[in-house]
Amino acid sequence: MKKQHNQWASRFGFILATAGAAIGLGNLWKFPYLMGKNGGFSFLLAYLVFICILGVPVMIAEMTLGRKTKHNPVQAYAQIHPRAKIVGVFGVLAAFFILSYYSVIGGWILKYVSSYLTTFKAPENFTAYTATPVEPIVWHFVFMFLTALVCYFGIRGIEKASKFMMPTLFIILIVIIIRGVTLPGAFAGLEFIFKPDLSHFNIGSVSAALGQVFYSLSLCMGITVTYGSYLSRKENIPKSCVTVAGLDTCMAILAGIAIFPAVFSFGLEPGQGPTLIFGTLPKVFSALRGGTVFAILFFLLIFFAALTSAIALLEVVVSFTMDNLKWSRTKSVFILAAAIFLIGVPSSLAFGPLADFKILNYNFFDFMGMITDNILLPFGGIFMCYYLGWKWKPQILVDEIEQNGVRFKLAKLWTFSIRFITPILVLIVTITGFVNIYHVVTGSGM
Repeated sequence: MKKQHNQWASRFGFILATAGAAIGLGNLWKFPYLMGKNGGFSFLLAYLVFICILGVPVMIAEMTLGRKTKHNPVQAYAQIHPRAKIVGVFGVLAAFFILSYYSVIGGWILKYVSSYLTTFKAPENFTAYTATPVEPIVWHFVFMFLTALVCYFGIRGIEKASKFMMPTLFIILIVIIIRGVTLPGAFAGLEFIFKPDLSHFNIGSVSAALGQVFYSLSLCMGITVTYGSYLSRKENIPKSCVTVAGLDTCMAILAGIAIFPAVFSFGLEPGQGPTLIFGTLPKVFSALRGGTVFAILFFLLIFFAALTSAIALLEVVVSFTMDNLKWSRTKSVFILAAAIFLIGVPSSLAFGPLADFKILNYNFFDFMGMITDNILLPFGGIFMCYYLGWKWKPQILVDEIEQNGVRFKLAKLWTFSIRFITPILVLIVTITGFVNIYHVVTGSGM
C-alpha cells in the first residue's frame, strides 16, 4: 500500500521550492564563469540546447515517476523493476554525501554574513580561515541545524521558506545588478559573459555545457522524484519542468550580470571558483561606497541559494528513511542531520589539519565531490534511462502526465529522447568525469 504523502499547498510554492533546489552555489558563480571561458553567448546557446534535450526530459521523467508512485526514489524505482531501485539508491546516497560537504560551504557563507553584520568587513584571509580546525565546523553545524529545522516542519516548512527566500533572492540580485553595471568598466564584465567568441568554443566547451546542465538542475539526486511525490494529480508536469529550468537558467545569467561587471571594473581575475566569492568579491565590496550593505545583501543571496538546495537534499534522505525504515519525520531529520554533519567534519578539516590526507590524490572534500559528481550521479542517470526507457514502458509515464485533461504534445519526442538521446549525453558526462579522475589520480594534468 502506498504511503500517503502530504501535498504542496500551491503550484507557486511547488515551483519555487523546486527551483530553489536547483538554484545553488554552482549557478551563482560557476555558470557565468563557464560562459565567459567557453565562448560567451555560444556557450549559452549550447547550454540551452542541452537544457531542452537532456535537462527537461530527465526532469519530466523523475517528477512524473515521483507523482505516480508517491514514494521516495528507492521505492519509486523499485516499482519499475526490483533491480531498478539501484537508481534510487544512487540518488539517495548522492544527496547524503553532497550535503555533507555542501553544508561546509554553507558554514563559510554564514561566517561571512556574521562577520559583515558584526565587524562590517569580511574575515581577513579566506584561506587562513578555512584552515582553522574549529570555527568552520561550528558554522557547518549551524548551517546543518537550520537545514534540519526547515525539514522538520515537512513540505509546509519547505514551501513557506521557499516562498520567502526565492523572491528575496531575486530582489537582492536585481539590487546588486543595478550597482554593478553602473561601475566604471563594468561593460567588460558583460562582454566577458555574453560576447560570442568561437575561438574559445570547442569540444571542451560542449562537454562543459552538458555537464553544467546535469548538475545545475540537480538531476538524478532524487530531489525531483521526492518533490514530485508531493505533487497534485492536477499539475501540468511538462509545463512545471520548463518553468523550473527557465528560472534556473535566468538566475544563473542574472548572477553573472551581478558578479562579473564588478570583478572586471576592479581589474580582478574572474576564473577563481569559490575563491571568487570568498576572497575576491569582499575586496570589491570594501572599495565601494556603501559596500558593507551590498556585501551583506550578496552573502544573504548566496545563503538563501545554498539553504534551499540543502533543504531539498536533506528531504530526499528523510523521505527514504520515513518510507523504508518507518522512522518518524522528527527522528529522520535529526538523526540524518547529525550523521551528515559528522561526515562533513573531515571535509571541513581537509583545508587545515587533514590537508595532507589524500585519497587517490584528492583531499577528503574533493574526494566526496568526485564520488558524487563522477560516479553516483552519472551512473544513476545511465541506469535511469535504461529502466525508464526500456525495462518499463514510457507510455506509463505519458499516461500519468496526461491526467485531468493535460496534453503532452511532445510525448513521442520525449520518449525518443529518454531512450536514445539522453543516455548518450549522460554517457559523455560519465566518460568526461572518468577522464578527469584519471588526470587527478595520475597527476598528469589536463
